[in-house]
Amino acid sequence: MKIQLPKIEVNSPLIIWYAAICFVILLFGYATGGTSTMQLFTCYRTSLSDPLMYFRLVSHALGHSDISHYLNNFFLIMLIGPMLEEKYGSKRLLCMMLITAFAGGLANVLITTDGLLGASGVAFMMIVLCSCTSVNSGKVPLTMIIVVILYIGKEAVAGVAVQDNISQLTHILGGICGIVFGMYYNQHGIDKNNA
Repeated sequence: MKIQLPKIEVNSPLIIWYAAICFVILLFGYATGGTSTMQLFTCYRTSLSDPLMYFRLVSHALGHSDISHYLNNFFLIMLIGPMLEEKYGSKRLLCMMLITAFAGGLANVLITTDGLLGASGVAFMMIVLCSCTSVNSGKVPLTMIIVVILYIGKEAVAGVAVQDNISQLTHILGGICGIVFGMYYNQHGIDKNNA
C-alpha cells in the first residue's frame, strides 16, 4: 500500500518571502559582525545628504538584532499574516507593510536619536488589522477596541515607565496604521480585482 503525502501549498507568498528575506539579512548580519545590519537595516538620524538614510526609513523592517528578536516578530507575523494576505491580497498588504515601516522610520528619525530595526511595527499593524477582518461595513469592532487598549495601551505605559531597547513609538504607530487600514477597508470594502 502506497502512502500519498499531502501537497504543500504556498498559501501566503508575501509573508513567506518576507520571513525568508529577513532571515537571510539576519544571517548576513551575523556574518558581518552586525556591520551590515547597522549600515543598511537600522534607521537612525544622519545627514539629509546620506542616500542610505532614505533607504533605511523602510529597510529597518527587514533587519533584526539577533535570532530571538527575529523569532519574536515572525511568530506573530507568520501566525496572522497569511489570513490578512488572503483577505486583502499580497499587493495591498505589501503596501500596508511599507507604509507602516515608513511611518515608523520617519517618526524615529524626527523624534528620537535611537536606532530602530525590526518588524515589530509591521507585527503590531497586523495585530490590530486582524481584529477588523470580519467586520460588517460601518461598524467598529469591539475586538479592535480591546486590542487597541491592550496592545497600544501597554506600549504607551512601557514607553514612559521602562527604559529598554524596544521602540514603543514604532509599536504604537504600527497599531495606529492597523486602525487606519482596518477602518478604511471596513468602510470602502475590498476590490478583489486589485488585490
